[in-house]
Amino acid sequence: MTEAQATPQTGKRVLLAKPRGYCAGVDRAVQTVQEALKLYGAPIYVRKQIVHNKHVVSTLERQGAIFVEENEEVPEGSTVIFSAHGVAPEVYEQARTRSLKAIDATCPLVTKVHHEARRFAADDYDILLIGHEGHEEVIGTAGEAPAHIQLVDGPDDADKVTVRDPSKVVWLSQTTLSVDETMETVARLKRRLPLLQSPPSDDICYATQNRQHVVKEIAADCDVVIVVGSRNSSNSVRLVEVAVDAGARAGYLVDYASEISDEWLVGANTVGLTSGASVPDDLVMEVLDHLAARGFADVTEVTTADERLTFSLPQELKRDMKAAAAKAAAQQADPSLATSAANG
Repeated sequence: MTEAQATPQTGKRVLLAKPRGYCAGVDRAVQTVQEALKLYGAPIYVRKQIVHNKHVVSTLERQGAIFVEENEEVPEGSTVIFSAHGVAPEVYEQARTRSLKAIDATCPLVTKVHHEARRFAADDYDILLIGHEGHEEVIGTAGEAPAHIQLVDGPDDADKVTVRDPSKVVWLSQTTLSVDETMETVARLKRRLPLLQSPPSDDICYATQNRQHVVKEIAADCDVVIVVGSRNSSNSVRLVEVAVDAGARAGYLVDYASEISDEWLVGANTVGLTSGASVPDDLVMEVLDHLAARGFADVTEVTTADERLTFSLPQELKRDMKAAAAKAAAQQADPSLATSAANG
């Protein structure tokens, strides 16, 4: 603890959660768009938001990315990047039909769930997919085995489930859910289906679990918890819910510091601060500055996990980057190659 934290002048403090912000899958997806822009030049088309964050999307748009809803909006023969949330097999087929160069930025942890869905479907299991209806990740996973998958959207949905064979049923989940709510849903399912199998390993990703865990650690000591993240970000919305459930007096979700209302801070002595897994940390630093200007200048970072996981870029992009680097090296070694290339 620093001297400033030991002898606060205002009695007002911030508990800053760590881990927070970018996870390995988001970092990989954003880098994929940035590297594609460098390699192929603008515009680069991205199907859906690359990650669910307003600031990240607008920043990439300024750099030359064009976000579309479907492949049909991408000119034939162009490059399209699939978002971190994953897509159904039919989306790849649509890309091939339009001769699109597709780069798959799906988070590897989402890809793992896709593999599980295909494997259990091949063994003729009924698959209960716990997740939020309409979420892109759920749509992508369900598309892997639509005849075998039924959605369970929260604990209350568990009572509506019907299966062909109670001895051949497994649950999988969206990667960004509340851990506690998911386990409550599983418990409700198991009361009806005692032989329900679990996925081989946790489907809720490490980053989602870690961010929820540290919020649980600080929430009871906080009058207010502020989560930086966008409203269409499932994991960010869950963090607000987790904070309130764990004892915070109030929880709020903001994209930017400017959205914080001074009314939220009235009577507060301790503010908790974290961010969703698709949020760059400079947005959190702006919130810290905003809070400091209102007397919350004493900051204690509370750490519950050390995240070191990284994911490599998509293979198709790495292959083209390697080829471009080799070509550049050859041209540097023999300038005549660059001249002949320029002359066609």
